[in-house]
Parts: sequence; structure tokens; C-alpha cells
Amino acid sequence: MKPPEPPPSGRHAEVRIVAASPEAARRVAEAPRRCFAATEQRSYPAGSDGGTRLHLTVDTTHTAQPARSWPAASRSSEQDRTQTGEI
Repeated sequence: MKPPEPPPSGRHAEVRIVAASPEAARRVAEAPRRCFAATEQRSYPAGSDGGTRLHLTVDTTHTAQPARSWPAASRSSEQDRTQTGEI
């Protein structure tokens, strides 16, 4: 049995993602990387099923860019919806 990993420092969090493909894991990892400064992600095989396990460390004290709530981030602006020739 593998000994437990020590917890990260108080300002960091370890994020582990398991997905069916490397591309799916990378897409999911984009969300925490948009919110927090993060280390380079590391990927590993995830068992005999052919999946991918992706690890990254995020710094919870430094945001990567201003955080916006999900509703605010998902709303398009009025300008984005207007097509040429529309009134």
C-alpha cells in the first residue's frame, strides 16, 4: 500500500481529474486554471480502462483573472447577439 501524500500547503490545493480521454481531462482542467494560478498539469494513465488521470496544483491565494459568477460568465452581451442587417 502506498503511503498517503502529505497535504499541500495552506495556500495550495491539489486537483485530480480522471477522464476517459486526455482531451476531456484537459478541458475540465481549464475551469480551475481560469480561476486560480496553477502549476503545469501532469497526466498519467488511469488504470486498465485506458483513461487519463490529470493532476495540477492551484494557488488559492492568487486568482488567475477576475473571477465571475457562472451566470455572469455565461451571458453574452447585447452586442454579441446583434447580427448585421438586424434592427
